[in-house]
Amino acid sequence: MKFKFRTIWFASLSLLLLLLAACSNASSSTTTPSAAEGSHSSETATQVENTGKTSYPLTIENFTISGEGGEWKPKSQTFEKAPERVVANTQSAAEMLIKLGLTDKIVGVAALYGTVTPDVADDFAKIPVLSKDYVGKELVVGASPDLVLGRGDLFADADWGVGTVDGLNDMNIRTFLQTTNHQGTLDSLYKDIAQLGQIFDVQDNAAKFAESLKARVEAIKTSVADQSEHSFAYIVPATEDTITVSSMQNDTYQLDALSLLKLKNTFDGVQGEVSVEQLITANPDYLLLSAYAGSPDIDKLIQNLYANPALQSMNAIKNKQIYVTDFSQFWGYGYQILDGIEKMEQEMKAKANPIK
Repeated sequence: MKFKFRTIWFASLSLLLLLLAACSNASSSTTTPSAAEGSHSSETATQVENTGKTSYPLTIENFTISGEGGEWKPKSQTFEKAPERVVANTQSAAEMLIKLGLTDKIVGVAALYGTVTPDVADDFAKIPVLSKDYVGKELVVGASPDLVLGRGDLFADADWGVGTVDGLNDMNIRTFLQTTNHQGTLDSLYKDIAQLGQIFDVQDNAAKFAESLKARVEAIKTSVADQSEHSFAYIVPATEDTITVSSMQNDTYQLDALSLLKLKNTFDGVQGEVSVEQLITANPDYLLLSAYAGSPDIDKLIQNLYANPALQSMNAIKNKQIYVTDFSQFWGYGYQILDGIEKMEQEMKAKANPIK
């Protein structure tokens, strides 16, 4: 009997110990993931926090180009620290830096061919103007920049060029070519802004700015959602008395922005020059022009287009559908293109719904 009792007791004790061990293991197994989660959460938070700060040296993938019309080739740029002295080769490039909170970094700007918008006018007035026209390498280098950025086709050894990428890099001057100028789209604009945010360690500013632009794009799409597609042709304002038509074959950035308004290029796929006869036959719904400092008298050019006997059969002429954009808002390759698109949208709606 004692043996039987002891056996039962030891069996019970063993079972109890097994149950306690199981409970202990269960307890451990429930706390271990929590600890792991806490460790993972902390690690994730650190990663998120780190993405908001630039770790130098920073290497950015960008381009080099052999002058106007030259071939774009990949070339990386390495920054040991955030640039302190920047030359913007166009007005619109300088305005984009202002939007990122970098006015005090800009030591020179050139190519003042457009209208400065009121929201950046005060800051823009603080920037030294190297040239109101396109600026040459001598003046650019004379400003002692550690970074030259802007339109890619202005990186050339010419009177109108800031110097080649390779030449500037050899002088320990970093370069940044806007990718909007190279088979660009609005996505290229967002990428440029993000990379500038990294280069200057202002990622938060860059992210907020890009999101504000994306919101504007969506607002434009919503506004024209019920409208039908229309065709357009671009008239180059060469003189007040001539008609020069561009096929805009390589102007992907402008075409992408215009597509927000459901505007289709009449001469899509056309290579080479476009004649007036081709323009008349194509019969676009709208004609677009761009005004710039020193351009021919745009008002006179428009009057001449409306009065030209050869054009009277065209829809754009019959319906008074000629629209003018500011140079920086069309050919600046920056965020200002949305200003031009929004202005055009308002004018088109005003003509479609005139106040009686």
